[in-house]
Amino acid sequence: MDEQESFWTFLSLQADKIGEQTLTHIGLTSSSLLLAILIGLPLGIWIVNRPSWAKIVLGIAGIMQTIPSIALLGVMIPLLGIGAVPAITALFLYALLPIIRNTYTGIGGVDPAITEASRALGMTSWQILLRVQLPLAMPVILAGVRTAAVINVGVATLAAYIAAGGLGEFIFGGIALNNSHMILAGAIPAALLAIAFDMSLALLQRAQQSRLGGAGIVLFLFLIPISTTYVRQQSNIDMLAGFTPEFMGRQDGYLGLKQQYGFKIPTVVISDAIMYKAAFQEQLDIISGYSTDGRLKAFNLVTLEDDKGIFPPYQASMLVRNDVLEKYPEIEPVLEMLSGHINDSIMTELNYQVDYQKIRPAIVAKDFLERTNLYRPPQQSGTETIRIGSKIFGEQYLLINMYKMLIEGYTTLKVDTKTGLGGTKICFDALVHNEIDMYPEYTGTGLLVLLQASPSQVAQLGAQPQRVFNYVAKEFDDRFELKWLKPIGFNNAYALMMRREQASHLKIKKISDLHYN
Repeated sequence: MDEQESFWTFLSLQADKIGEQTLTHIGLTSSSLLLAILIGLPLGIWIVNRPSWAKIVLGIAGIMQTIPSIALLGVMIPLLGIGAVPAITALFLYALLPIIRNTYTGIGGVDPAITEASRALGMTSWQILLRVQLPLAMPVILAGVRTAAVINVGVATLAAYIAAGGLGEFIFGGIALNNSHMILAGAIPAALLAIAFDMSLALLQRAQQSRLGGAGIVLFLFLIPISTTYVRQQSNIDMLAGFTPEFMGRQDGYLGLKQQYGFKIPTVVISDAIMYKAAFQEQLDIISGYSTDGRLKAFNLVTLEDDKGIFPPYQASMLVRNDVLEKYPEIEPVLEMLSGHINDSIMTELNYQVDYQKIRPAIVAKDFLERTNLYRPPQQSGTETIRIGSKIFGEQYLLINMYKMLIEGYTTLKVDTKTGLGGTKICFDALVHNEIDMYPEYTGTGLLVLLQASPSQVAQLGAQPQRVFNYVAKEFDDRFELKWLKPIGFNNAYALMMRREQASHLKIKKISDLHYN
């Protein structure tokens, strides 16, 4: 009962934002769907009597469907930048296949005898198309439109990764923050939207007059309220910030910036995979980054001093289940061999090699272990396997490769790496539910996201790394039976970043300076 009440309380507090993002989601979906109808329907008609072209057109549309959604969105960025335009373009490409294919199939499936009879009555090709073929094919065509609509409602959640808004902001923020209320606040409206689109189009499909139904679908899409909030006119503002979904919902993130700094700069939500390049290309002025990220060096960005101390220490450490350490006591000293060998500058350089120079994490990891005399060739593997997980970014890939090499070099255990588990929630849930045995984590994330420490507790611990580590280690042992091993030696804290040239020109060195520009 309390959980339900808590969820409804969350919904009431976030009602305005949920409404705004729902309208944005509708706008993205309806705009891309309408564009797909305007392009796909004539294209499907054109290829009906051109079999060779039909194979080419359907093949290209099919290839578009096979490209992973986030990859297609990423491809759009160098061409169209960030925001609504690349998102709508990607969604349009996804909607083409069912519309083109169903138009082609529907018209091609009309009985040739009916077509010949129409021609015998003296009807022209255009008259046959408009008065005979399209009305008979309309149920099949509208079925394709329904399929495209439902697909686009789901894919549109990913638009949040490229600053286009939508309900994905809640979903991905909730996954990153281990907040089921945020996930549901995005997922439930998205599911209801898919049902609403499908039911509305189904009503049009059942229209008695086919041409009325076809005109109705276009009118329906035009009348859908398209939110203006997802189209941001950067020319009307001095600066634009881009923050990750996780950063937007964290006390040591956007919430802290608003409370402690009175941060009022217009902000969009964007994936950390693309925000650094967006800043470099001057599409964003301020981003939320990580202090040891190699893209700082790659894109000539500078971190702003956190002069009011909202970012706690983020010491990196391996998080392991106690039962794993009891079963394999030999791995703890092996895992702690990295401790003291990697500081902030070393980690930044290693990340630079992976993130910018595109060297494979395994190669960078092996080279580092060899230079520090920690590397050993793998021993003869036994039958037991350790499963190491990681989040989706280069630093985690580097660390798990180092740990894999250490375990296989100093023990007879085999290692199975589970890369790309997503955000904090996915990794942590996989750990506590015995899907993985360990993964690299950060004390600040443990404190604020997993333990959800109160502001008073955070203030009491302050920015003292050892106190934060001791508190997190004790609480995790008591609550979850998990152990934090010795810190590796670097602190990958949150930071606000700007282009070095811009920060120098505006004389911005610390976060407080942003208020005077």
